[in-house]
Amino acid sequence: MPFRRLFERGARTPASQAAETEDEVPDLEPEGDVAEESPEGVEERSWRDRASAILPTGSSTGSKRPEALYGSADAHGPTHFVQAVGCRLVAADGLTYLDCTMALGAVALGYAEPNVTRAVIDAAAHGTVSALASVREVEVAERICAAVPCAEMAQFVKSGAEAIAAAVRIARTYTGRDLVIGSGYFGWLDWCSDARGVPDGTRRDCRAVPFDDVAALDAAAAEAGSRLAALVIEPVVERLPSAEWLARARAICDATGAVLIFDELKTGFRVATGGYQAYGDAPVVPDLAAFGKALANGYPLGAVVGRQALMEAARDTWISSTLASETTALAAASAVLEWHEEADICGGLWTTGAELRGVVQAAISASGVAGVTMEGIDPMWFLRWDAPARETRFLELAAENGVLFKRGAYNYAALAHDAEAIREIESATSAALVALAEEERA
Repeated sequence: MPFRRLFERGARTPASQAAETEDEVPDLEPEGDVAEESPEGVEERSWRDRASAILPTGSSTGSKRPEALYGSADAHGPTHFVQAVGCRLVAADGLTYLDCTMALGAVALGYAEPNVTRAVIDAAAHGTVSALASVREVEVAERICAAVPCAEMAQFVKSGAEAIAAAVRIARTYTGRDLVIGSGYFGWLDWCSDARGVPDGTRRDCRAVPFDDVAALDAAAAEAGSRLAALVIEPVVERLPSAEWLARARAICDATGAVLIFDELKTGFRVATGGYQAYGDAPVVPDLAAFGKALANGYPLGAVVGRQALMEAARDTWISSTLASETTALAAASAVLEWHEEADICGGLWTTGAELRGVVQAAISASGVAGVTMEGIDPMWFLRWDAPARETRFLELAAENGVLFKRGAYNYAALAHDAEAIREIESATSAALVALAEEERA
């Protein structure tokens, strides 16, 4: 089971699992020739072509488009999967790959984690939605509020982008102001996007400042003046923030009456269970925060949480969707919360991430390949290359050796990255780097 390494470090098994044996866990391993189980038995390349023909951008998730995965639309590498278990996935080409991306950080326990899967199946068997709200919505909200420092109330949506947008709308409703200062990436919705199709007036109401730049934050806040509704901050961007950065954000909001919002989509249930606001000895606590990704281990669920006085402003605006509280995602979140309540999941992610970084760095050093560095923090780290073409070729070679790395963004540790997987990742990384060095010398 994927949590064996964690529990061998002395963590306590949840009571609900104490009586289970591995024989009772559903067999989720691939059976037979997976390629033959793929629809129509077609090869991987035709899935890429079919996707390009029927989906306007090739994938409904931007980071899963071929050019986003590898840096080039025609790069060689898998683009579609048919099964994912633990930290391994079976692609449409029938080959198995070790995954270091963990679904862009949406999965911290492991794909198809048995406890989460059982909870989801049970919820589905009892009906996912009805004319009434589910009791699970109340139960999960209570448990999240117990885990997150700023959380006195919670409201659910279906994605992280919705969660942070809901937080901004609540802040604007509460303050009666319009201008937002943001530092980080907050999704694709209009309020924070400079993409084509976004009205100029909408763009003007959101000002971006660089991460951890106190002077830029001060200047933007001074310019905003009495229009400032909120500061929206991604607390970790490639590295931990300085204490001064978040303290200054808190001080500005306290002085002006603006709302401090943390985007905890990547950091929640990973850096610490309650997000970055629960990390360290003297964390800064925001007024509102958005959670998603690892909250439900890959099931679609987002949450905006915060102080009661602010959250009650949601009654004066409109934040709602038909499936915001459907039960399968809530059941998944409940199973995740149980793990976090019973074991040091985030401690395990820091340890596993350090081990992954260690073996990848060792492979880089041994290969002698220059122009690539490892950055980030242990639970969420990345490779920075000096040239896009070299990165693309490395990703292709890594995939040929059975490992998927993320291009230009975080790789995420999961508890499913056990000792065997880490050894295989080291070997595959070494082989890819040696092959790259040989090609570049030729």
